[in-house]
Amino acid sequence: MTSFLLILLLGLLTYLMVQRSVADMTRTPVWLLWLVLMMPVLVWSFWTAKHGSKLPPILVLAPLLVSSVTYWVLFQWGRKPTPTSNQQTAPSKPQSKSVTNPTAELLPSVRPLEAEEEKQLRNCFPWSVYYLQKIEYLPQAVICRGQLKTTSSDAYQRIKENIEGQFGDRFLLIFQEGFNDKPFFVLVPNSQATKESTRRSQEKLTRPGLAFALLVATLVTTTLVGARIAGVEQAMVKANPQAILQGLPYALGLMGILGVHELGHYLTARFYKIRSTLPYFIPMPFFLGTFGAFIQMRSPIPNRKSLFDVSIAGPIAGFLFTLPLLFWGLANSEIVPLPEQRGFLNPNALDPKYSFLLALAAKLVLGNELTSQSAIDLHPVGVAACLGLLVTALNLIPVGQLDGGHVVHAMFGQKTAIVIGQISRLLLLLLSIRQPGIFLWAIILLFIPLMDEPALNDVTELDNKRDTLGLIAMAILIAIVLPVPQAIARFLQL
Repeated sequence: MTSFLLILLLGLLTYLMVQRSVADMTRTPVWLLWLVLMMPVLVWSFWTAKHGSKLPPILVLAPLLVSSVTYWVLFQWGRKPTPTSNQQTAPSKPQSKSVTNPTAELLPSVRPLEAEEEKQLRNCFPWSVYYLQKIEYLPQAVICRGQLKTTSSDAYQRIKENIEGQFGDRFLLIFQEGFNDKPFFVLVPNSQATKESTRRSQEKLTRPGLAFALLVATLVTTTLVGARIAGVEQAMVKANPQAILQGLPYALGLMGILGVHELGHYLTARFYKIRSTLPYFIPMPFFLGTFGAFIQMRSPIPNRKSLFDVSIAGPIAGFLFTLPLLFWGLANSEIVPLPEQRGFLNPNALDPKYSFLLALAAKLVLGNELTSQSAIDLHPVGVAACLGLLVTALNLIPVGQLDGGHVVHAMFGQKTAIVIGQISRLLLLLLSIRQPGIFLWAIILLFIPLMDEPALNDVTELDNKRDTLGLIAMAILIAIVLPVPQAIARFLQL
C-alpha cells in the first residue's frame, strides 16, 4: 500500500511538472509525455512486485534510455515553432537567445513601427549609451541590436526612461545577453497596461480566502500524518479523540518551515513591487500530509539583483527557521541500534551519515551517545526539520526554474546557468547511486527545462556581497546532500 501511494505521489508530481514546464512548448499531449516519463517507475515497480528481488542492471538502464529517447522524440515531433522560426526577414542574422515572455502570459502581436515611430525609437538610443545598428521585427517583439557604450545598468535605465517618454507604457523593455556576447534590447507589448485597476487585480490575485482555506486543510492533513508518526493508533483515537493532537508538533514544524520559505519569496517580491500570489499550501491526506507550498509571480522581474534576492530569500529563510527545530528535535530523539536496512528518510532509525550537515548537527547534540553502530529514532519535530533540510536542498539545486536555478542565473548569467544546470543534473544522478532515496528526483530533474525566464535587465551583474551569499547557498546544498566522507566519519566516531 505504501509503495502504491508513493507511485501515486510521484505520478502527480511528474504530471504537474510536465504540465507547467512543456505544455506550452509542444503539441504532444501532456498525458502522453507523462506516461513516457513514468514508464521506468512502472517497469521497476512491476518487477519488484512480481519477483521481490533486486533489479538487474539492464532493467535499470534500459527503461531509462528508452524513456529518455521516446520523450525527446515526442517532444520534438510536436514542438511549436518559436517566433524566430516565423520570421520573414533574411536568414543572415546572428544567433541570439529566444525572447522569453517576462509576464508568463501570451503576448499580443506587435505591429511593425511606422516610419515616424521608428525614428522616435532610434532617438531613444543615444550613441554614447548604446549605438543602435539594427531593428528587427518579430511577431511578438521588436529587437534592437547594437554596441553597448557605457555600463549596462546606466544604459538600461537611460533607454528605459527614453522609451517610456516616447511610448508611455505601451512596451516592456528587456535587456538580454546574446550568444555572441553582445547585449540587445527587446520591446514587447505591455499586457499589464490595458488593466484598469491594478489594486483590484492585485486583490483578485492574492485570493486570501483560498489561501486561508488551504492553510487550514493542510493543518488537518499534516496533523493526521503527524499523529501516525508519533505512534498514535486508530484505536487510541477512537478511545480518546484528543490523541490526534499529538500530531501538532510535526504539523506546525513542517508547515512553519514551508510557510517561512514561501513568505521569504513573497515579502521580497512585494519589496520589489513584483505582483505575486499569497503562499498556497497543498494538502495531502497521506505520505507527508502536504505536497508543499508555492507562490506565483505575475509581473516581470526588474533585474538580476531582484531575481537573486527573491529566489534566495525563500531557501535561506526556511533554512534558518529549520536549524533550531533540528537541534531541538535531535535533543528529544532517542538512540537506537543501526538496522540492516538503513536510509536517510527512515524516521524510526535514521542514519545521519547520509547527510554531512545532519551528521554534524546530530554529533553536536547527541555527543558520544551517537556511534557508528547507532541510529536515531526521531522526534516528530526532528522529522519535520529533516524534511525541511530536504526541501531546502531540493529548491537550491541550480537547475532551470528552481530557486537554485534562479540564483545561478542571477550570479553568472543565462548561458553559464544552463551549463551549471546540466552538470548539476548529471552529478545528482551519480550521487543517487550512493543515495538511492534521491534517484527518482534525479530522474525528474533530467526533464526540467534548463532555460530560465529572463529579468527585464538581464545583463547587469550582481555585487560581491550577493555573489558571496550565492556561494554560501550552494555550500548549504552540498552540505545537506553530500554523505559524510569516511575520514570525517572516523574522526567524528560515526
